[in-house]
Amino acid sequence: MVLLISIACAYRPTYRRGMQFQQLHYFVAVAEARHFTRAAEEVHVSQPSLSQQIRALEKELGAELFSRARGNITLTDAGEALLPLARRILADADTARIEVQELAQLRRGRIRLGATPSVCTGLLPDVLRAFHDRHPGIQLLIEEGGSHDLVRELARGALDLALVVLPLPTPSPALTTVELLREDLVVVSAPRSRRLGDAVRIADLQGERLVMFRHGYDLRELTVAACRAEGFEPEFAVEGGEMDAVLGFVRAGLGVAVVPRMVAERSGSDLRVTPLAKPSLHRTIALAHRSDVAPPRAARELQRMLLER
Repeated sequence: MVLLISIACAYRPTYRRGMQFQQLHYFVAVAEARHFTRAAEEVHVSQPSLSQQIRALEKELGAELFSRARGNITLTDAGEALLPLARRILADADTARIEVQELAQLRRGRIRLGATPSVCTGLLPDVLRAFHDRHPGIQLLIEEGGSHDLVRELARGALDLALVVLPLPTPSPALTTVELLREDLVVVSAPRSRRLGDAVRIADLQGERLVMFRHGYDLRELTVAACRAEGFEPEFAVEGGEMDAVLGFVRAGLGVAVVPRMVAERSGSDLRVTPLAKPSLHRTIALAHRSDVAPPRAARELQRMLLER
């Protein structure tokens, strides 16, 4: 409790003699590298200067942040408590800096956007092209990941926006989500494989060899749950891939896969696309951002374009 009170007090505007953003930056660098020399190289300062700043930070907080036994650098309990807070403070400060530096007509800026791999393949290319045509000076940084990982990155301030699949694996009041679209799922197969008919029921997939996504992929969980609801366990020809790998395996004739319609429509003529019979499968894509901090101006403009598409 004493440590947390000390940290909270240090966050007040008393940086002229207390905790500094630079010290927090150095602390995070050492915490991630677990090595003072490598951390110093990453932040472009000398190792003695970095060590001096870390010692000053420890003195300010009244607690050691690292255990330095025989060169083995590990976080103390105090260091573990400070690390997520330091990352959050640095991310918020960086966002504030970018927001202030943006020019009036969005001639420069940065957007850190997270999206699941299937959304990157299906939805984002056209939207990002339209955004880039309007605002060519805005830097677009895209991070692909599962919804669970993207939610965590949003919460710690590493992303401005994220396109995630609802329902979220761990709903959080710290995030605001706006439903963007509901997308049908379809079955893709190689043109030379056996035709599946005009529409495929989930029950028809019994006995079909499926090309399946890796664990944690929302499409895997949705497909497996639908098969089990029909009373059977799906049979996998190959599993563990991301979207591009799954489509490649289907093209090679290894099996069929259940994918979003937008992905299938962009995959080219070398795949056969068969709709699912009603009641079909679909998924809900939402746009998420932190509730306590408004996204930077450039991110809000991209958000508007996504919602109006």
